[in-house]
Amino acid sequence: MPAPVTDTAKLSHQLIELYERLSSWEQDVVKNSGLSTHQMHTIEIVGHSGSLRMKDLAQKMGVTTGTLTVMVDRLEQQDILHRQAHETDRRSYLIVLTAKGEKLFEEHHQHHLSLTKELTAILSSEEQKQFGTILEKIIDQI
Repeated sequence: MPAPVTDTAKLSHQLIELYERLSSWEQDVVKNSGLSTHQMHTIEIVGHSGSLRMKDLAQKMGVTTGTLTVMVDRLEQQDILHRQAHETDRRSYLIVLTAKGEKLFEEHHQHHLSLTKELTAILSSEEQKQFGTILEKIIDQI
């Protein structure tokens, strides 16, 4: 049975509020790095993945490869990441972090871990597990 409209409206408001607060926090953290939030997001995705083909990175970011190419060019100029020839597919390049990129990724990842600990400190360990399960379901849905 679907949730009543008032419950759906409340959830919608809560999701928007959460998104806005997380976005604001992310912008505050990133502004000190001299990078845009999109650039840091790129670094974050590559940092978690190890290396990615341009096509796969663009898909994870929800952008075209053309849009991503411009960003990768800029990050490459800053010695944050570089293109590496794919071992088995000569037409393809992998995007990998440089040492400078790894350092930026680790610093930013630590901010995320701290925020997560701070946000979930009010939850019991059972609630944290439930929250994780709910987030997985939502992420899988979108």
